[in-house]
Amino acid sequence: MRASRLLSLQMLLETQGRMSAQALSQALEVSVRTLYRDVDQLSAAGVPIYAERGRHGGFALLPGWKTTLTGLTPSEAQAVFLSGLPGPAQELGLGGDVEGARLKLLSSLPASWREDAQRVSTRLHLDPVDWYRESDPTPHLPTVAAAVWSGHQVAMRYESWADTVERTVSPLGLVLKAGVWYLVAVPAGAAASAEGGPRTYRVSNIRAATTLATPVRRPARFDLAGYWAQSIQRFEAGLYTGEAALLATPSGLKGLRALSRAVARAVAAAPSPRRKDGRVAVTIPIESVEHACGQLMRLSPQVEVLRPAALRRALVARVRATAQLYGLGVV
Repeated sequence: MRASRLLSLQMLLETQGRMSAQALSQALEVSVRTLYRDVDQLSAAGVPIYAERGRHGGFALLPGWKTTLTGLTPSEAQAVFLSGLPGPAQELGLGGDVEGARLKLLSSLPASWREDAQRVSTRLHLDPVDWYRESDPTPHLPTVAAAVWSGHQVAMRYESWADTVERTVSPLGLVLKAGVWYLVAVPAGAAASAEGGPRTYRVSNIRAATTLATPVRRPARFDLAGYWAQSIQRFEAGLYTGEAALLATPSGLKGLRALSRAVARAVAAAPSPRRKDGRVAVTIPIESVEHACGQLMRLSPQVEVLRPAALRRALVARVRATAQLYGLGVV
C-alpha cells in the first residue's frame, strides 16, 4: 500500500509540477504528517525532491528528472487497454495514434503481463451506441477535435431545430454520450454577449467547419465534466413541465423505469407498500400531456393514470379512436 502511494506521489510531481503539501496530502488521501514522511523516504531512496518555502512554494522534482518506470500494476495495465475505445478514437482521427500507443505500451510491459493485458481487448468490448440506432454521421468531427486539442476558434455553419446559422465559437471540449458527439464551446462576438457562457452543440448538426488562427481563451477554472453534469440537470428541469400520478403493476413499474432516467428515479423513490390488487402508487415527471399519452399508452393496462385529468382524457380518447379504427365497439 505504501509503495503504491510513494509511486503515486512521485507521478503527481512529475505530471503536475510543484504542489503544496496540503494539495499532495489531499490527492493521496493522507495526513500532512504522513506526506512529509513519504517525501523523506523518497529522498532517501534517491528521488530528487526539493522543497520551496513561501506563498507559492511546495514540493517539486529537479527539472529534467524522470523515472524510467511505467508505474503500472498488472490491473492498471489491463485498465489502460480497456479504456481505449477504437470506434470513438477512429471518429476523432486518432485511430492510428491509439493503436501505436497501445503497441508501445504493450512492448514496455513485462512479458508476464502482456498476455493479461491483451486478453482485455479479446474478452471485453465497449459499445457506446444505444440499441436500435446508428451513430450520427459526423464528417466535421476531426476538424472540431483538432481545434479542441490546439485551442483555436472554429467558424462553423450550424443547423439547429429553428434555423441554420453561421457562428464562430471557442471550443472547450467534446463529450460522447450514448453514441452522440457534442461540442461544448463559447460563442464569439455578438452571440457571446447574447447567450453568455458555454453552449452545447450537436456535432452531427455542424454542416461546415473551419479552424481559425485565433487562439481560445478558456474560462478560468472551467471543468468539462462539471459543466456537463449541470447541463444535464438543466435540460431535465426544463424538459419536464408537469407530473402524473399513476397506479402501476410490477410489470408496469418495470416499463416505467425504461422510459427515462428521471422517471426511473421517481419509481425508485416511490413508497413500496402495494394495494390489495398488487399495484403501487407512483408520481412521475412528464414533458407534456401529448408526449406522456404516447409513452403511457404503450404500458396500458399495466399502468393507470389517476391525474392530471387532461392526460386521463387524452388516453381515453386515443383508446376510443383505436377501437373505432379496428371496427370494435366504442364505449
